[in-house]
Amino acid sequence: MMGRILCAAVMLFGCVNVTPAMAQRPGMLIDSTRVDAPDGMQAWRIRYSGTSDRGAVEEMTAMVVAPVGTPSRMGRPVLAWTHGTWGVDDKCTPSASPNFFTATPALADMIARGFAVVAPDYAGLGTPQPHPYLVGTSTAYSVLDAVRAARSVAEAGAGSHFAVWGESQGGHAALWTGQLTRQHAPELTLVGVAAAAPPTDLIENLTGGTDPSVRAFLTAFTAHSWSQHFGISLRTLGSRSTGDLINHLGRNNCVTLGAKPRIGTMIGVAVLRARLKNVDLGRIAPWKDIARDNSPAPINYGVPFLIAQNDADTIVSPAVTKDFARKLCRNGGRVRYVAINSKGGHPTSAADSANETLDWIGARFAGDPAPTDCRNI
Repeated sequence: MMGRILCAAVMLFGCVNVTPAMAQRPGMLIDSTRVDAPDGMQAWRIRYSGTSDRGAVEEMTAMVVAPVGTPSRMGRPVLAWTHGTWGVDDKCTPSASPNFFTATPALADMIARGFAVVAPDYAGLGTPQPHPYLVGTSTAYSVLDAVRAARSVAEAGAGSHFAVWGESQGGHAALWTGQLTRQHAPELTLVGVAAAAPPTDLIENLTGGTDPSVRAFLTAFTAHSWSQHFGISLRTLGSRSTGDLINHLGRNNCVTLGAKPRIGTMIGVAVLRARLKNVDLGRIAPWKDIARDNSPAPINYGVPFLIAQNDADTIVSPAVTKDFARKLCRNGGRVRYVAINSKGGHPTSAADSANETLDWIGARFAGDPAPTDCRNI
C-alpha cells in the first residue's frame, strides 16, 4: 500500500517511506527486496517509478547488485547493465529469473572492480504493460530512472556517476541512454557508453542479418511488441493466421543462452520465415517509420563510446555497426572500436569483449583521456 512504510527485515535492511506523490515521480524507489546473491555480492530486486515514451509514470523493475561492504561517502561508481533480448513477454523478465546471476556477462568482474550494478528489466518486463521492444525513448528512460532509484538503496551505495554497457538489444538501449541522459536525468553524470553488437539502423538490422531463421524470430518479437505498444494491425504483414503466428511466437518464447529452441518454435519460425519471404519492414508503413524513429542517432552525445562487434555475427550486421561507428566519428565522437575474434558469434558479444570493455569503463571513471580508433574503423 502506498503511503505506508515498506520495511523488509527492518533491523537489517532499513525502510523506505513511499507516499503516493513520491511514487509518481520518475526514479522514485517503490520497494526493494533483498535476494540471495553469489559470494562477494549483495543484491536487491527493486520496483520503481519509470517514465514511458509517452511521458506517463509507470511501475518498472530492476536488479541492483553491489559489493559486500560499506561504500565510501562519495558512493560507488554505477554501471548500468542493459541486457540483450530475453523475450517480449512478462515471463521473460531477467530480474525474476533464477539464471540472472549466471546469465549476466562478467557480473563478478563488475563487482570485483567496485561497481554498483543496476540492471533494469525495461518497461513491460516484470510489469503488466506491453514491452516496447527496441523502442529507444522508453528503454533509455527505464534505464535512467532505474539508476536514479538505485541511489535510494542505501547499502548499494550508488553514486551519481555512471556508465552504461549493453549487448544486442541492450547495446541499442545503451546508445539511446547516452542520447537522452542530459535531457531526462541531468543530475546524473554519464562517463561513457559501451555497446556490444548494437542494433543501430533498425531497418537494416531487421532485414540484413544473414541467419534467416533468427531474423524471422526477431521479426516476430518486434512485430508482436510494436503491434501491442503502438496499436498496429498485423494484417499489414500478411494474413490473419500470420498475425496469430507472430503473436504466438512473441507470447510463448524466451531466449536462453545455450538452450535449443523447442520443436514447436522451430516449426513456427520456419512457417513465418516462408510467409515473410517477400515482406520488407523497411518499405511498409508504419513499420518503417517506427524503425527509423527508434534507430539511435550517430551523433556526439558529449561522452566517449566503445563499440564491440564480431565480424562473424549473423544477427547484427557488422557492416551496419561499422557504418554507425564511422558516422559517430565524422560527427565528432570519440569511439573505441573493439573487433571481437571468437567463435561465439552474436550471443557472446559482451562476454567476449568484457575485459577490454570493463578496463575502458574503469578508465572513464578514473578520468583518463578517452582513446579513439576513428582513423582505423
